Amino acid sequence: MNGEYYQESNGPTDSYVAISQVNRLQSEPESIRKWREEQMKHLEVLYANSQKQEAEWKEKAIKELEEWYTRQDKQLQKTTVNNRAAEKAFVNDVEEPSGPEWGRVAWLCDFNPKSSKQAKDVSCMHSVLISLKQAPLVH
Repeated sequence: MNGEYYQESNGPTDSYVAISQVNRLQSEPESIRKWREEQMKHLEVLYANSQKQEAEWKEKAIKELEEWYTRQDKQLQKTTVNNRAAEKAFVNDVEEPSGPEWGRVAWLCDFNPKSSKQAKDVSCMHSVLISLKQAPLVH
């Protein structure tokens, strides 16, 4: 009996909340009630529009992402083809030595001072290789 009474006590509390809401609605003026309904409709329209716009943005983002991936794949394929061609040319040049050894060494060296990223002074080696290129040693 005690448990039944306790469980019933939750019910009347809910009914009191419902009665207070009815009292509030009854005491609310008609103009405020109309405004509240209009606001609810307006908010529903805004929410629907925002959901629609969000869906459009997601579709647009997916499309742009796919286009970016296709561009990246094409660029990667071009780079791969170019690198393989450069590698074949380099391997052919290395495997088929032309001229004396200093000529091959000079070909591998970059003598452009602007593109040189070395911190060491290689001017002495540079001058030796250029002099060997101009006047090769005779054995």
